[in-house]
Amino acid sequence: MEIARITWARSAMAAAAMLLLAGCGGNQPEPVMEPEPAPAPPPVEEPTPPPREEKPAWVDPNQQYASTLVNIHFDFNKYNIRSEDKPKLEAIGALLKNNADFKLLIEGHCDERGTNEYNMSLGEQRALSTKRYLVSLGVSEGRFTTISYGEERPLDMGQNEAAWAKNRRCQFRVEAPRP
Repeated sequence: MEIARITWARSAMAAAAMLLLAGCGGNQPEPVMEPEPAPAPPPVEEPTPPPREEKPAWVDPNQQYASTLVNIHFDFNKYNIRSEDKPKLEAIGALLKNNADFKLLIEGHCDERGTNEYNMSLGEQRALSTKRYLVSLGVSEGRFTTISYGEERPLDMGQNEAAWAKNRRCQFRVEAPRP
């Protein structure tokens, strides 16, 4: 009996060894292959947007036309346009005719002599006289605004005829819309 047990144990061991060897044998499972990534699509060329129309930088016409917008001057206690100032006004009139959207502020000024009330009135008469001259050149009256500063805004603080002559003036400021 003992031999039968040994034979049976050997047979069982041999079977187990065979099973074990069969599991470790050459039939190994094939490795799982990852699918190859699809090639990247070619880059899409975006259409080039049309060039933007750049707005030109706004230029202050008072700076751009400073050589045209020069002061005119008046004699003591007068508001009539002097002959030497007419070409200056004609240049301003041409500037306004060539720029229909420009409006013009005309500032009347006086020297310090006289009362405040008199100088405010005289400054207004100087501005109005200047406006009438420009209108006579063909510029529409509605494009002007006048103001008198009297003696309040002197260019020269001196107390002599040279200083007073500089202060008896009309100054100009263009009012233009921004694009």
